[in-house]
Amino acid sequence: MIIDRWIPLIGWLRTYHRGVLTRDLLAAVIVTLMLVPQALAYAMLAGLPPEMGLYASMLPLVLYAIFGTSASLAVGPVAVAALMTASALSSFAAPGSPEYIGAALVLAALSGLILIAMGVLRLGF
Repeated sequence: MIIDRWIPLIGWLRTYHRGVLTRDLLAAVIVTLMLVPQALAYAMLAGLPPEMGLYASMLPLVLYAIFGTSASLAVGPVAVAALMTASALSSFAAPGSPEYIGAALVLAALSGLILIAMGVLRLGF
């Protein structure tokens, strides 16, 4: 099916073994517990309010679960991206200001659009 190519979740749900569901749920809880303080810290590194880190960490996990193809790929915020965001935006607005937050959202959206375009064009990402 063509939809399986764009939404791999549908394909692997057909062959999912229910015996590993409890282990998968436990892994999800552990990842979430470790990700929360990490995401708060990375948001602060980027010059953003800490709660922005929660959005930047949870949403990619959910989206990758639906659209991703690798079972062992780690997605979410990283220190280098946070530092690069702060470096790129600090000359435009004061960290934490509404203008800075808006610029960070635009930067994130543009980065996401570029990655989506690369995926659609089959550029290896």
